[in-house]
Amino acid sequence: MRATSSLLGAAGFGLSLLLLSTTAVAQQPHDSNAPINFSADHIELQDKANRAVLSGNVAVKQAEMTLNSARMTVAYTGQVIGGNPQVSRLDASGGVTVKRPDQTAKSQYAIYDLNKRVITMLGAVTLNQGGNVVNGGRLTMNLDTGRAVIDGSSVGGSSGAANGGGTVTQSGGRVSGTFSVPKRN
Repeated sequence: MRATSSLLGAAGFGLSLLLLSTTAVAQQPHDSNAPINFSADHIELQDKANRAVLSGNVAVKQAEMTLNSARMTVAYTGQVIGGNPQVSRLDASGGVTVKRPDQTAKSQYAIYDLNKRVITMLGAVTLNQGGNVVNGGRLTMNLDTGRAVIDGSSVGGSSGAANGGGTVTQSGGRVSGTFSVPKRN
């Protein structure tokens, strides 16, 4: 009897995860070809290295998505089309928040690979979608399909940050969360 109820509980949890991923897939694909607008308190162009370093209240907007962080490195290919360098990757750190029309994700670090159209978020990740909240160590969002995968591995919390140490520890954590349940009569 106990094994049956555990099995039913696991099946219900699996169904909840399926519903969350189905909701994520149903959203419109992100337009990763849209221009990237940015603002920051400071920008340093490193042309020989094909990158720019943005710091202080960094805000990036592309189509319906925004990415905010304390610091960001923008890597570009060296190719210039129509007077614009071709951005290939954004690396963000420090209180990273990615907002899409129906999702908000937060983490310590994020990498947006524009060629693969994938955002990977690391360290104390929280994903909010509707009434659902999922926490873990690493989140991978495929912007073409809308699929979001979160797991418990990756970097853990930061220790020594108050004294400027900023060391990062490895975590073998688990994924946890809360799923909303429709109101029933």
